[in-house]
Amino acid sequence: MEENFNMLAKCLFGFESILAKELRNLGAQEVKEGVRNVKFKGDKGFMYKANLALRTAIRILVPIHTFKIYDEDDLYDGLKKIRWEKYLDIKNTFAINSSVHSDNFTNSHYVSLKSKDAIVDYFRKRYQERPSIDIKHPDIQFNIHIQKETCTLSLDSSGESLHKRGYKSDTNIAPINEVLAAGLILMSGYDGSQHFIDPMCGSGTFLIEAAMIANNIPVNINRNEFAFEKWKDFDDNLFDIINDSLLKKVRNSTQKIIGYDKAPSAVRKAINNVANASLEEFIQIDQQNFFDSEKPVDGKALIVFNPPYGERLEINVPVFYKEIGNTLKQSYQDTDAWFITSDFENGIKNVGLRASRKIKVFNGKLECRFVKYEMYKGSKKEKFQVKDQ
Repeated sequence: MEENFNMLAKCLFGFESILAKELRNLGAQEVKEGVRNVKFKGDKGFMYKANLALRTAIRILVPIHTFKIYDEDDLYDGLKKIRWEKYLDIKNTFAINSSVHSDNFTNSHYVSLKSKDAIVDYFRKRYQERPSIDIKHPDIQFNIHIQKETCTLSLDSSGESLHKRGYKSDTNIAPINEVLAAGLILMSGYDGSQHFIDPMCGSGTFLIEAAMIANNIPVNINRNEFAFEKWKDFDDNLFDIINDSLLKKVRNSTQKIIGYDKAPSAVRKAINNVANASLEEFIQIDQQNFFDSEKPVDGKALIVFNPPYGERLEINVPVFYKEIGNTLKQSYQDTDAWFITSDFENGIKNVGLRASRKIKVFNGKLECRFVKYEMYKGSKKEKFQVKDQ
């Protein structure tokens, strides 16, 4: 049997507990939450599974060496001591990404360049040849993380960020990141057992992520490549076994997943992306203005959407958010409505409803709130208490 080893899954701020739950459900061992990351243990097959199935992970790193450093010479010398032949051949291309949280190192780009020099000099000294750099599509990708005086070198098993699922060929002006969308849906409590509605669906990201959750579809099943497929110890047969085992757990949800948008161009893009994800049978998309709409299903429903913030789309924010509240109140009873926004003053305050939850999240660098409004069936009373998290 393959031995277990340490790994680290990176995530967005605020989604550590959701990612930890995902990892435990997949079968990870020794799961420990950090800040924007979750540490865990598993074998090679589990590393493949984590990349294929984790919805809220940005990338999966495998730490291979840790050492103390106090200046750039320590970094260079420490890296030159590593037996690089174990991970990299002269004919391979490589790239280095760095992140620094240290008083001694303040420039991550410089750390990457210094690390590259150490690797290149190592090979030149021993073989009079050197591997080449390829920033866009390297054979092997390394990650350097400096925390105070500790430097950790990791292999990046994912390559491109795991938010690049492989289904999104068309986007709008302000698309939402796929990992963020999946995290918000899971944060809302959605598991496929109720109807799901995105009334401002844009390019369809929420709809697609919801359909994959509802049907237990591995989130990166459409992805063309992972970085670990170029590693020396890549096991093609094991990867196929893991892939097949995940596909056997796919289920068929009977609840509706419905999206609409007032812009014909957005509807076309959403339909194309849904087709790319092969989810047409689970998702219904129509052209419809949310403010003129009525709840399209009977029974309890969950609404999750990403309205304009006024950042990249020009709108009259107070009026727009007031209309959101009016539409929810008048036309969407018996629903739990969630949306994300960065506009606290002109946005949330003008909805005219009392949020039952407000959760701090980030959309890129924008600090946002993910807010919940509980629309009771047949009742116009607001019985809500704000819960800040």
